[in-house]
Amino acid sequence: MKDKNKIEILDCTIRDGGYVNNWDFDLKLVRETYRALSKAGIDYIELGYHGVEHFFDPKKFGRFRFTSFEDIKSVTGGINGAKIALMVDYGKFDLNDLNQYLGTNVSLIRLAFHKDKAKEAVNIAGQIKRLGFLVSVNLMGYISYSTDELNELVFLINQEGIDYVYIADSYGSMFPHEIKELFTPLLKDRNFKLGFHPHNNLLMSFANTFAAIDAGVDIVDSSVFGMGRGAGNLPTEILLSYFHQMMPGKYNVIPVLNLIDRFFVELKEKNFWGYNLPYMLSGINECHPNYAKNLVERKEYDIEDIWNIFEVIKAKKPIGFKKDIVDQIIRDGLFGKKKALKPAENEQKGINENSDKISYVNRHNGSDFLVLANGPSLKKYKDLISLFIEKYKPIVLGANYLGGLFVPDYHLFTNKRRFVDYVDTVSLKSKLLIGQHIPKEMIDDYVRREYELIYYNDLDDVAFDIKDGLISSNCRTVSIFLIALSWVFGAKRIFVAGLDGYMRATADGDVHFYKENDETGDRDVILDKHFGNLKHLEEIEEYLCGKGGEGIHIITPTNYRKFYKGINNYL
Repeated sequence: MKDKNKIEILDCTIRDGGYVNNWDFDLKLVRETYRALSKAGIDYIELGYHGVEHFFDPKKFGRFRFTSFEDIKSVTGGINGAKIALMVDYGKFDLNDLNQYLGTNVSLIRLAFHKDKAKEAVNIAGQIKRLGFLVSVNLMGYISYSTDELNELVFLINQEGIDYVYIADSYGSMFPHEIKELFTPLLKDRNFKLGFHPHNNLLMSFANTFAAIDAGVDIVDSSVFGMGRGAGNLPTEILLSYFHQMMPGKYNVIPVLNLIDRFFVELKEKNFWGYNLPYMLSGINECHPNYAKNLVERKEYDIEDIWNIFEVIKAKKPIGFKKDIVDQIIRDGLFGKKKALKPAENEQKGINENSDKISYVNRHNGSDFLVLANGPSLKKYKDLISLFIEKYKPIVLGANYLGGLFVPDYHLFTNKRRFVDYVDTVSLKSKLLIGQHIPKEMIDDYVRREYELIYYNDLDDVAFDIKDGLISSNCRTVSIFLIALSWVFGAKRIFVAGLDGYMRATADGDVHFYKENDETGDRDVILDKHFGNLKHLEEIEEYLCGKGGEGIHIITPTNYRKFYKGINNYL
């Protein structure tokens, strides 16, 4: 291992941690952070970004996105502290603005850039060097460089006299045995020091840091309490605890532990960061953490589905996070199924394979049907709904969790998460229905009773249709799917209770009559679901009316008002 006495530590709490709280740090916290880290023996403390208002709206960011000369003085005044670093983004700063930091504790400017701007950025880095600063180039998207491109880049960096070259484990996806290979292309013929910025998605930041030091790295990044975007970074206090034991004369972890106790425990309670399931998934799959975060927070898909979809995302090789990719995958109905065929071929394949298995077409021909959705009105109007059932004797279809409010004739699951959570609540008096895309091995794990499979095609951006009893739709709201299934069963009239709509939440924000832990709280996702369901209802209504049916009758209060006719009209 490299001589630990020669390793430098750069704490990036205020810069990288700013992604957590939008750089809106209290000045006292920053000042005390600088004081504590200086006492601890940290070599460089990165006090945010040098940002330019031309590129970043100051109304949208906190002060340390635009760390100024006055901010530096306010933070460091009266403290005999460590050297200061600032980060700049290539193309988003004015070189002349850096002159304001000359003569201050700002010693190091770190310049971050993507591969497509590498040559220009290294030239700018050389100009920063000639202003009188130490300079670091942070190679974003490092793994996308070829060997020849890296050799050329190293040559240019040496020519410009750059002091540090930094590589990040961008998605926190690496393990210690992979680290040496990461740095090998940069180790020979270099006149610069190597830096490593780890992320903690897989809780490997500490192990990977020492693998990097062993490989020849000279400087490593960390942050107090691991504060940073997503899963966060290598915690400074963990790194210092090790060095404190190995080199007690150089490092002292106690000031940082006191700092955490005074400020960062409360800060983390207000602005969570750190290891969790989405960030672990993104690390394992080498994707931007927002992909996993977006999918997990939708509360619709199980981990196997999400895992499979990462294969699609990785094949697209996106740079950063692009929500459109997730939205398209969801529209394409790729979850839980392998969709190698074109839509038309897939549709015909589904009809050929499944039509002969459908034994429930017109099973209750000419009957009234009542679909029980799971909105708050199902519980609120329970007594009136019971009177409705008593009067009209409809075939009752329910789904997911009904909480004993009603015992339907049929109880359906199409979502694997809901199936696992609630299948054991289904009354033995109800016929259990299970969607064909729930795997048989999962059914065998959870079901010890008779059940019937329901067949349907979940197709890419397809209009609603029913052919030979096979429903084609990409609707994933099971109660709306039950409306279509009612028609397949032979419904004369279809009534719906409890379909309140996602915009009709209770005062507590609940969209179900019970507390659904698997319901997303993301307002944008909720709105997408609401208007997506409205589109599906309109498609089904058009289909039913085109076949001579009455359409859809929602009998409890709903935001889907065009389908609403109050239950009292029927009693």
